[in-house]
Amino acid sequence: MHTDLAQRLKGVRDRIADAARRSGRLPSSVTLVAVSKTFPFDAVRAAAACGQIDFGENKVQEGQAKILAGGALPLRWHLIGHLQSNKAKKAAALFDVIHSIDSADLLRTVDEAATERGRQIDVLIQVDLAQEPTKHGAPEAAMPAIIEAAMACRSARLTGLMLLPPAVDEPDAVRPYFAAARALRDRYIADGVPADLLRDLSMGMSHDYEVAIEEGATLVRVGSAIFGERAYP
Repeated sequence: MHTDLAQRLKGVRDRIADAARRSGRLPSSVTLVAVSKTFPFDAVRAAAACGQIDFGENKVQEGQAKILAGGALPLRWHLIGHLQSNKAKKAAALFDVIHSIDSADLLRTVDEAATERGRQIDVLIQVDLAQEPTKHGAPEAAMPAIIEAAMACRSARLTGLMLLPPAVDEPDAVRPYFAAARALRDRYIADGVPADLLRDLSMGMSHDYEVAIEEGATLVRVGSAIFGERAYP
């Protein structure tokens, strides 16, 4: 299994590099987040042995077990799933990056918890551009309040936007959503929001990360293309 994982990981990295070059960017401008949800820590350890540093989890509880198991490894943990307010303090104590901030109140809770722990944590606003009732995210109208809250944070550092587009079979069909997220980010910067607060675009998964990179993604969240197909309980 570990040999197959190493080969798949190399293939993903090669395709990331190619997509970055196609968009006139350096491969180093894109961070691969290996999404390890549902996979055992042994798979994380195998990927880490191949030089992978950034790992993503959907749920706080599952992430906690792996973070504790990998305490001796120099890993960077990303929470990419929906964050409930009652899990915000625990998430702030565990994760290095939270991609799923969707309200000013949630951001303030994360910031307070990180401050109490003496931690610095990066956060991204999950923006809802598709307006699908089954998915989470902040509507565009809520973004000014979240950005304003971010400017007052002591320990939580806003670094960009996260997008979860509709699930479709054809990767190119979601290109307009990726382009819209980039345009939204650029518009806020043009209107005076400091560029450092919106430097990152977390978008693209196993089936569409190359398209996302072509549209400006700086963080791609790739799971099954690295670890194999998931067996959900």
